[in-house]
Amino acid sequence: MPTERSDFFKLGDKFATIVGDDVKVGDLAPEFTSVVPGWGTVNPLQESKGKVIILSAVPSLDTDVCDRETRRFNEEAAKLSDDIVIYTVSCDFPMSQQRWCGAAGVDKVRVVSDVVNAEFGVKYGALIKDRRYLRRSVFIVGRDGKLTYVKYMPHLGQEPDYDEVIAEAKKALG
Repeated sequence: MPTERSDFFKLGDKFATIVGDDVKVGDLAPEFTSVVPGWGTVNPLQESKGKVIILSAVPSLDTDVCDRETRRFNEEAAKLSDDIVIYTVSCDFPMSQQRWCGAAGVDKVRVVSDVVNAEFGVKYGALIKDRRYLRRSVFIVGRDGKLTYVKYMPHLGQEPDYDEVIAEAKKALG
């Protein structure tokens, strides 16, 4: 049974329940399976093994902050080496993600859904039980499968430091 914590993260003025334990730099990145359009499954860590992987967890692509974040990472992805792969993970339905990507012109970031089992959310300590979506966070997985960067945003409206994330990903290339 995963840990449930409800004493540190707020939605509005009330504490929310976060399922799972936070991961930390140096940990082996937890494997997880996500779904893609057509309800096929994918394991992003296996799919991109040997590359540096940025995992950007967002509550929903249909919100302003998540929209901006995913578009920004898409712009950054276009400038990066093929040895760096960026995934956006949300609990949106995969067909909604596909529709959003098409409308937004997002084609460099790989968007995957955690809607079925919330496996990513639980294993990375990012699942907000009260709303069944993910807390905003960014993780970088090095070529060796270990986490080289972990950042949980203190509230849903805060965007990551994009320059810091990209610099850390480039550093992880070795």
